This record gives sequence, C-alpha cells and structure tokens, in this order.
Amino acid sequence: MARIIFLSKEELEAKAQKAWEDHEQKGSLTNMKVALLQDYATYDAYMGWYKSWFRLVEVVGKKAASVLAHSVSTTNNCLLCSLFFVSDLKSQGLDPKALTLDEKEETLAELGRQIVTDPTKVSDELFQKLKNNFSDTEIVVIVGFVGQMIATNNFNSVLKVDVDQRLLPLISA
Repeated sequence: MARIIFLSKEELEAKAQKAWEDHEQKGSLTNMKVALLQDYATYDAYMGWYKSWFRLVEVVGKKAASVLAHSVSTTNNCLLCSLFFVSDLKSQGLDPKALTLDEKEETLAELGRQIVTDPTKVSDELFQKLKNNFSDTEIVVIVGFVGQMIATNNFNSVLKVDVDQRLLPLISA
C-alpha cells in the first residue's frame, strides 16, 4: 500500500487535472502518474523520462531499450517498474525469463546492473564494450536514460506506489 494518500482528480491544480484527463483518454493513467500529479512540477520533471525513453529507442532499438530498463529496475528492486518492463518484453513476443541477448543487449543489461550496484565502479572493460558498440553521443543517451530510470525506480519504491491492476497477474508469472 502506498505511503501517501493520493488526491482525487478534483483536488488537483488545474494543470494536473488536465494531465489526468489526457492520460485517462489515452488509457495511460498509471498509479505512478496519479502520485506524481499531486505536484505538477514534479510530474512535469518525471515526464521527461518519455523523451529520454524515445531517444534511447532511436539509438538502441525497442528490445535493447526494454532489456536495459528491465535490468535497471530488477537490480534496483523496483517491483512496479520491473513488472512494467516484463509486460513490455512480453508485448514484443519475448520471454523475460529466457531472453536471448546479442552482444549489445548484454552490454546494456550489464551496464544497468553495474550502475545500480555502484555507479563509481562501472568497469573499464564494460565501458570499452560500450565504446565498441556506441558513439560517445549514444553513450550519453544510454547513461542519461539509466539515470532517469533510477529516479523513477526510487520514486515508486520510496513511496511504495501500488502495482497497477494490469500488472498484477505478472507477479506470480
């Protein structure tokens, strides 16, 4: 159960109410967004995650982006985000428990694990693998996204934001 009481749409400031309605229309109003909408500035900052995500997908592809986000979220023990990316991988026809990863995808998954474990100890060997596969600009995109993902994980974990209804069946899967 979440550590905070979520405000109703009617209790939010006007910009937050509009964002709530926009997400409802798109079918994308998640528990995290309801929590964030309690403060529109915080919501707006966290919605930058989507810009980072779409840029990451441009750079590495959808599967690799999902693998990276999943590795960050599982290493960071964020159940909500981990389940979101399990769902994302499954929607791509992939089995998250039996992924076959190419060299780039494995490098990204390991990067996610190492950054979460200790960002000051990302190995030189791993960083060289990144440099072999990605330009410096692409590495900025990748590492920038990991930072965004960690922030999202931490928000959900600290506040114990409830897992969304659509993700609940994945807990036991």
